[in-house]
Amino acid sequence: MRALAALSRFVGNTFALWVLLFAVLAYFVPQAFLPLSIAIVPLLGLVMFGMGLTLKFEDFAEVARHPWRVLLGVVAHFVIMPGVAWLLCQLLRLPPEIAVGVILVGCCPSGTASNVMTWLSRGDLALSVAIAAVTTLLAPLLTPALIWLLASAWLPVSFGALFWSILQVVLLPIVLGLVAQRLLGARVRHLVDALPLVSVASIVIIIAAVVAASQAKIAESGLLIMAVVVLHNGFGFLLGYATGKLFGLPLPQRKSLALEVGMQNSGLGAALASAHFSPLAAVPSALFSVWHNLSGSLLATIFRRMKDESDKPAN
Repeated sequence: MRALAALSRFVGNTFALWVLLFAVLAYFVPQAFLPLSIAIVPLLGLVMFGMGLTLKFEDFAEVARHPWRVLLGVVAHFVIMPGVAWLLCQLLRLPPEIAVGVILVGCCPSGTASNVMTWLSRGDLALSVAIAAVTTLLAPLLTPALIWLLASAWLPVSFGALFWSILQVVLLPIVLGLVAQRLLGARVRHLVDALPLVSVASIVIIIAAVVAASQAKIAESGLLIMAVVVLHNGFGFLLGYATGKLFGLPLPQRKSLALEVGMQNSGLGAALASAHFSPLAAVPSALFSVWHNLSGSLLATIFRRMKDESDKPAN
């Protein structure tokens, strides 16, 4: 069991590498990964169940201690990322399927990888976990509402269908995970050690399946989509950090806001796009998953070296 936990930690710490490796493999050998498409939704549900196993009711204590900080992070996340996505689609005049895919990933809740990056950056981990948890719990309502509001100009959007999909693959598995943790206690704790391995494997398979299904479209439009993804993620980091600074938050909280705003649950985006739109609409989420893990790691390294103003010695 100790060896499994060590392997799980290693795979979790090298998440970006595995995503990149298998995305490249799926691009060059798509036929090997196409059959995995049927597993996208179940695998995402498994990841969310694992999140439920790791969440504790104490994680929400940050909401009670500093409600306005959590509220600021949640509002910033659901305003900045969808807003930037919509603006990029308008300015760059993206084709409908790509535009919907970009907006879709922008409307997703915060990704769990942001918590890891916050920890690496010496940010406020409690705030990061609280924002990620609250945005995820609000996703069944806010994500389809925002997609319907912003993306309907490009393609028909069904609020009801998106709502039920997110309810089934996000909220229900998380609740089941919380219940299992509450009822079984120590008997499920050994499973938590293996969760990074399960989560990484699941996300890697989802991304590989999306890339394989869209290989021809990526070859045609991949550079454009990648440019949009880089801009979207970069503005998310920048505006998230600026929001924290504008509201006078200390450096650790500014780091958390930057990472929570800029990093998305792109696995959810890929699953929703594949189920409700088209393989091409899932490509922005797939590329976002590859890129935000690389950019998030780089930003965490930069943040880690930053010193808070309060740490400076007095003259």
